[in-house]
Amino acid sequence: MKQLQNKISESRLTLPITFVLATGVWVLAGLFQEQWWIQLGCFALSAFLMVELNNNNALIRIRSRMVSCSFIMLTCAACFLFSSLRESIAELFVIAAYVVLFTTYQDKDSPGLTFYGFLLLGLACISYIHLIILIPILWGLMLTNLQSLSWRTFLASLIGILTPYWLLLCWEVYQDDYTLLTPHVTALGDIHIPFQFSVLSPHLSITFVYIAILAILGILHFWQTSYQDKFRIRQLYGFFIRMDLALFLLFCLQPQHGTILLRLVIINTAPLIAHFTALTQERVTNIIFCVILMSVILLTAYNLWM
Repeated sequence: MKQLQNKISESRLTLPITFVLATGVWVLAGLFQEQWWIQLGCFALSAFLMVELNNNNALIRIRSRMVSCSFIMLTCAACFLFSSLRESIAELFVIAAYVVLFTTYQDKDSPGLTFYGFLLLGLACISYIHLIILIPILWGLMLTNLQSLSWRTFLASLIGILTPYWLLLCWEVYQDDYTLLTPHVTALGDIHIPFQFSVLSPHLSITFVYIAILAILGILHFWQTSYQDKFRIRQLYGFFIRMDLALFLLFCLQPQHGTILLRLVIINTAPLIAHFTALTQERVTNIIFCVILMSVILLTAYNLWM
């Protein structure tokens, strides 16, 4: 007999209902008052790309939209993130880069796709320069999990990252204004003493801890049941896990960038918690699912109230 979590995970209505609920959260958070239309567009495109990420890679071995639904619910729980335009754009480009780079799995002769993937990451860095720290992490994951790193793809990634900056430099020359990139690059000097969590607001701290708990739950579940998935899926989930762990470390070292790091953690945690909710069917896991569902609603209400 299917548990409630399985009925929700496998229902075709789950995704549209989640979108409707998300729209309500955006309205309550101040969509009309603050005119967050571009941010809403970025959110909708990000959710669509999470659907594509799941469909293209069959992240869940049953027909389920829980990856995108988990992303939507966790993002809405962190509704205080809605106002930032540049972080919304950066998040969108990071997800798009994932979609492209995952197609290079075990293909070391894919400089074209690698270029486009890192071009998207370069655009994300234009929006939020500190995302450049993701580049060496991604090179490591291309080597260990995507298994697509070679000299050709490495050089393609460098060209992809630098291309947006070359274009901006050409624009500076054309405008005879060399001050556009200066504040962008000097922002890299915004380095604080590690573990200074006092700079974090209470709702950011609570939300990050909550999503970290979900990530740990998803990681433990996947490690326990990964033998049931194909090798490719295990490698892709290993990508999410290692990226999450790296982001947790970065959050501890430089918590002043907590909002953008929270967005990235949500991207990588959504598939992990979706794997748990969609592919377990015991009574205990159904209770855990109900607790997660109620707690994410309460967290959303708390952050809306704050």
